[in-house]
Amino acid sequence: MTDILIIKTSSLGDVVHQMPAIVDAARACPGSRISWVVEESFASLARLHPLVAEVIPVATRRWRSQFSVRQTWREMARFRARLREREFDKVVDTQGLIRSAIMARVARGERHGYDGHSIREPLAARFYDVRHAVNRTLHAVGRNRVLTGLSLGYRPSDEVDYGLMRAPRTRGERYAVLLHGTSRRAKEWRAEDWIQTGRWLQAAGLRVVLPWGNDAERMLSERLSQAIAGSQVLPRQSLDLTAQVIGNASLVVGVDTGLMHLAAAYRVPLVGIYVSTDPGLTGPIGSGRMAVLGGKGRPPIAGQAIEAIERLLD
Repeated sequence: MTDILIIKTSSLGDVVHQMPAIVDAARACPGSRISWVVEESFASLARLHPLVAEVIPVATRRWRSQFSVRQTWREMARFRARLREREFDKVVDTQGLIRSAIMARVARGERHGYDGHSIREPLAARFYDVRHAVNRTLHAVGRNRVLTGLSLGYRPSDEVDYGLMRAPRTRGERYAVLLHGTSRRAKEWRAEDWIQTGRWLQAAGLRVVLPWGNDAERMLSERLSQAIAGSQVLPRQSLDLTAQVIGNASLVVGVDTGLMHLAAAYRVPLVGIYVSTDPGLTGPIGSGRMAVLGGKGRPPIAGQAIEAIERLLD
């Protein structure tokens, strides 16, 4: 049995982008045992993956803000001990940051990562035993798959499979999820475009569902819901439960956010809305039906989104 440790800690979109490489590795190395180091806030999502045997949470974000607290040092010591409990055959750091490379160095096993020309933080490459050249212009999904394949000795296939399984769906329930929340204000789509799109969806027989993750997003969800008759603001819930809501949707419309990539992972019909970023390197990718609208400085309007929705649902 090949014992593999994958290090991809964050962010949400990066975690989703790692999943096809997990599927590749499991297929190329039958009987392998895959462990995954991931930031604690995304651990519930990693645990949804049926091919991951062990999820090892890390709390670097929280530790940075509580570095002087004694409990933080105890947690760091326990995390280090867990990485060193056994020796892995391969340790693969697809994050490519100094902090993730240090984790790879702590773990016992042959350590693999990007070389100095391929990595985001070149100093991190010094922590690996084996370094691999991976084209930096590849989509994030492709970079993860290529690096993992080079580390484990196989070549990924053309098929992109995230490996996630939907929860059972209630018969006859048809709804659309509008993912308006994003990490940067510049990525946000205009409220009036969301409202126009949501009203069209309600008229087309799809109940509009509005998730949120913080107070600002909750306020916008409530504002949109007041303008979209019959829509529903979801309660705040864990990431794995939100993933199930997305996985069982009839359609997802989302801005450049990690949750949008979950729709691609579940092969849910998807309209990606890009306002200030380029979808070329981090846009949704998968085998499901999708349309990507807009781009850096070229936000789409509601009419374009509605036309794309009609094509996807036809």
